[in-house]
Amino acid sequence: MSAHWAALLTDDVCDSSLRIDPQGVAVWALQFTPRVAKLGQAVLLEVEQSLRLFSGEENVHQLVETGAVELGVARLAWAPTSLAALACAGVGIRDGFSGPLASVLDPLPFECIDAVKAHGATLARLGCRTLADVRKLPRGGISRRFDSQLLLSLDQAYGLRPEGYPWVSLPETFSAKLELPGRVDTAPGLMFGARRLLVQMGGWLSARHCGVTAFTLHWCHDSMRSKDAGDGGEITVRTAQPTQNVDHLTRLLTENLAKVTLKAPAGDLVLSATKVTPFVAPSGSLIPDDRSTGEAIDLVLERIEARLGKKRVLRPVLTEDTRMEWMNHWQPMNAKRAVTKVRQVPGPQPTWILKKPLRLDANGDRPLYQGPLQLLLGPERVEGGWWHRVTDADGKQHTLNVARDYWVALSQHAGALWIFQQRLPKDTAASWFLHGLFA
Repeated sequence: MSAHWAALLTDDVCDSSLRIDPQGVAVWALQFTPRVAKLGQAVLLEVEQSLRLFSGEENVHQLVETGAVELGVARLAWAPTSLAALACAGVGIRDGFSGPLASVLDPLPFECIDAVKAHGATLARLGCRTLADVRKLPRGGISRRFDSQLLLSLDQAYGLRPEGYPWVSLPETFSAKLELPGRVDTAPGLMFGARRLLVQMGGWLSARHCGVTAFTLHWCHDSMRSKDAGDGGEITVRTAQPTQNVDHLTRLLTENLAKVTLKAPAGDLVLSATKVTPFVAPSGSLIPDDRSTGEAIDLVLERIEARLGKKRVLRPVLTEDTRMEWMNHWQPMNAKRAVTKVRQVPGPQPTWILKKPLRLDANGDRPLYQGPLQLLLGPERVEGGWWHRVTDADGKQHTLNVARDYWVALSQHAGALWIFQQRLPKDTAASWFLHGLFA
């Protein structure tokens, strides 16, 4: 069976001052394939069975290479065997599929395979410089003079023997730590390292088919801190919906960190996924959609909320109440919504309601608003609120009970209106009020 291996060298990163744990890179790689292994400071992944899932070889290469750059990995390579990919990565060759495997490996220095490099002094005295030189030596003499690992590694690199590794298992929870390259004095400066941790978390979420709704970034103060600064601080970011979008999580964290002041310089970061739920990716369509699609409204609102504060971005929520003023209330975006469905109110409902009902004049029993009003539909009786108690400015409590008869009225100048008449005891003149308008 053919294989398609990638080797990522984590001990040679884009920024030598910022190291990344190979375990974190391995967990991130599990989103592409379950066949991920660690070999020293290198991470190996075999993606042959995942090529079709990710729309082909070219797309898999682009996804892995883009993510590796985000994690700071400077060198990686692709080849038919894991040791061949590791050897190519070590000498800076990206594509091990550019020709027959033997023609790719033979010119490489024998130091690119660790099992061969271990006998480098003896092989050099024999005149060997490349892997081809080592292969030209008699196999019987190699097996007697050197350990068995040398021939085994050579055969595995050239695809003559099968390769086997203990695969990395996917952790149940996500928590990753990163040591910063220096003292960071401002909270926005933490994003340099936090972005890499978010990329790792995105890979873990994708591998678990989950979305995060809350994650926590904790920073540890360095040893030079003052006594009252404490060991560190943390910030928890919440989302309205489960997401795996690393770019969106980065923007949310950036907006939240902009409002944080560090009590002391930070030296380490720890990112944890505090709340995750199953994630269902949007289904694709067989028919191409040429319409341009912008950013989802929920993502935009979350960014605005992170910038302005939770009390500045609210959403309306329907409630089980027949009183027009309390049919809905406003709550923060991330507040938990009621699971039960609100029953539909019978009868017509106005498009707009006034913040405070407007008292109308009347000609006898006929209400007036820019002229006489014609009653079309009604009455619709609304009564309730005896349980709703509020405290006024003087500290006294009173109920918000209402007893009204609503009508749809027609004005020659204002159009359709939503008016009501208070239900009062007999022999008491009831007043008319304008409460809403129909579009």
